[in-house]
Amino acid sequence: MKNVLLGAALLGVGATATFAGSADPAPSEPVIMQPVSVAPTGMDGDWTGAYGGLSFGNLSADAGNFDDSEGIYGVYGGYDYDFGSFVLGGELDYQTGEDINLGGIEVDDIFRAKLRGGYDLGRTLVYGTVGAAQLGTNIGDDTGIVGGVGIEYKVTEQFTVGGEYLAHQFNDFDDTGVDVYADTVSLRGSFRF
Repeated sequence: MKNVLLGAALLGVGATATFAGSADPAPSEPVIMQPVSVAPTGMDGDWTGAYGGLSFGNLSADAGNFDDSEGIYGVYGGYDYDFGSFVLGGELDYQTGEDINLGGIEVDDIFRAKLRGGYDLGRTLVYGTVGAAQLGTNIGDDTGIVGGVGIEYKVTEQFTVGGEYLAHQFNDFDDTGVDVYADTVSLRGSFRF
């Protein structure tokens, strides 16, 4: 009987050791990780707001039998409103540079008031523009029409880079009977507010 009790006691102690800290680790429940959702921090395509910037490019002009081309630089500012996939805005810009000589007429600078409308492609805006331009020369100023196309790309939410091509027409410039045509190609850098 003592042997049975002793055997039962040893069996009980062995079973307790197994549950209370045996050499084999107790099986653990697997930890299930929930996916972490991160709020997007990328740039959106909202083009609404004011902007201003600097431009650098080339102005080519011709009047009758005379033509010339020189580098130009300038400043501009405007406001855009984003309607979803369509953007509409207005802009004022001024450019000057080396004088362009058209047979004794020296082109000094050009000032423009433009409307622009374009397609919102997210971080890229493709647009067309039309408006009025005033060409300043050594014999006087005259106002004509301007139209063109451009593209703008958001490097950051506050800074964009782009390019713009504009064609200008000044009929009977300053009552001289001479029509003046000019083209500009400009690289642009803008700060958006």
